[in-house]
Amino acid sequence: MPATWRVNANRVFEWRLQSSGACLDPFNELELDVHFSGPGGEQVVPAFWAGGQEWAFRFSARVPGTYTFRSVCSDAHDAGLHGFSGALEVLPVPAGEDNPLYLRGGLRVAESRTHLEYADGTPFFWLGDTWWMALCGRMGWLEDFRALTADRVAKGFSLAHLVAGLFPDVPPQDKRGWNQGGPAWEDGFARINPAFYDHADLKLAYMISQGIVPLIVGAWGYYLPVLGLEKMRKHWRYLIARWAAYPLVWCLAGEASMPYYLSQNREADIRLQREGWAELGAYLRRSDPFQRSLTVHSCAMGESPRELSDSSFLDFNFIQTGHGNFNVALAAARHVRKTVSETSLRPVINSETCYEGILGTALHDVQRFCFWSSFLSGAPGYSYGANGIWQVNQPGAPFGPSPHGMSWGDTPWPEALRLPGSAQLSLGKRLLEEFDWWQFEPRPDWIENHAGGEEWFRPFAAGIPGKVRVIYFPGPLAPWGSRPHVLGLEDGVNYTAFFFNPITGERTAPVAVQPGLDGRWMPPAPSAGQDNLLVLLAAA
Repeated sequence: MPATWRVNANRVFEWRLQSSGACLDPFNELELDVHFSGPGGEQVVPAFWAGGQEWAFRFSARVPGTYTFRSVCSDAHDAGLHGFSGALEVLPVPAGEDNPLYLRGGLRVAESRTHLEYADGTPFFWLGDTWWMALCGRMGWLEDFRALTADRVAKGFSLAHLVAGLFPDVPPQDKRGWNQGGPAWEDGFARINPAFYDHADLKLAYMISQGIVPLIVGAWGYYLPVLGLEKMRKHWRYLIARWAAYPLVWCLAGEASMPYYLSQNREADIRLQREGWAELGAYLRRSDPFQRSLTVHSCAMGESPRELSDSSFLDFNFIQTGHGNFNVALAAARHVRKTVSETSLRPVINSETCYEGILGTALHDVQRFCFWSSFLSGAPGYSYGANGIWQVNQPGAPFGPSPHGMSWGDTPWPEALRLPGSAQLSLGKRLLEEFDWWQFEPRPDWIENHAGGEEWFRPFAAGIPGKVRVIYFPGPLAPWGSRPHVLGLEDGVNYTAFFFNPITGERTAPVAVQPGLDGRWMPPAPSAGQDNLLVLLAAA
């Protein structure tokens, strides 16, 4: 009778096995799968090499019940790895569980393709943060990483981006990408280094325990010509084996089609990367037994399908809109609107835009503009970034220049953590969560002189007809009678309106909306001479 273990639904259980053979290169010469059978059907779960002669496999399930399993090793003569069997009893989520990832499960794209949701169908509000290099040693475990996580949890962030060891803005094997366990791969990319991922495990498990979803970027795009297709396949198999049981989101590659900064064969590298990453994405889709949501990160002013020669396996569109001050923010607003209206892949998530403080620019006014222009244009998810955090500038020891020779800025990450933009975006999320935000639709026709065409420093509007309207004014509204009119107010719907200060969260006293016969209404002037939000609520 096989042994039986127990674990709660949506929690990860791990087994460790010891090889009985004497293989000198287990990572490259062996493969180990574990075949599960249970209420969720049949699943083939890859195992990962844990160093030496040790292997491990991880499993989680949303559906309670009994799951049986048996290991299958490519070396059927290895009695320690081949033929190990057992049973796992998955218990219901315990009463009182309040972590949404343990209570509701991982993320998926909603059937409407308008947003992401938890596995139980609850809408997921994507307010992401950019921690590209947080798995390296410059972001220390315990005090550093826990302080970063605690700040973002307090501000309502729900997701964070991390790269799985093959980081951007460094040449391969640069020691700035190492952690306490060493590099992600050994010298010459001979084999993966399990010790690096042992340390990364601590951070991933902790952020999940605090309710923040990891978005795991397998590698930056330019590593594919360096490792080659077969080693990158092994890299991705290792990540699936090690982390797919967790409630995370996969990103196939960062800036997938972008060649290395100093590439001498840019066009050839672009072709190789577009085709190679497409092949690896199809492999990931086939191989992930938990079918976690999958996307790919685009180059600036691009979109996910354009990064790959085949994008049929992608779940959502993960666009990047570039870095800079208001000139880039205005171009970003245009790009979001265009992508949402024209793409075949939805939902559209604004994955990377003007990092707060980058090159001394993109301060909190830019952050507010980028957030509100994205959301009200139909992007149901937005990822913020602070320069200093993504590359982990330590106090007195900044990251330094990228391979192209330029540094993006030296602000230490604990200082970047306190930049005001992150708190102001969290106020925006909390406002939107008062409504059925996942039902919002962009409605530029609801406001006079709306953003569009060649003019993007103008109002944005979205909402639910007959229920709620949210209108963002990026600049101060004049106190005299030249303010834009609200348009198309429905007959028989009684609205009240208030202004929301996106810097402080303060609200004005609500006033009755009294439109003219043509459905037009001029709002009063807000007291704050800055950008503002106007919220119209229909009477119950």
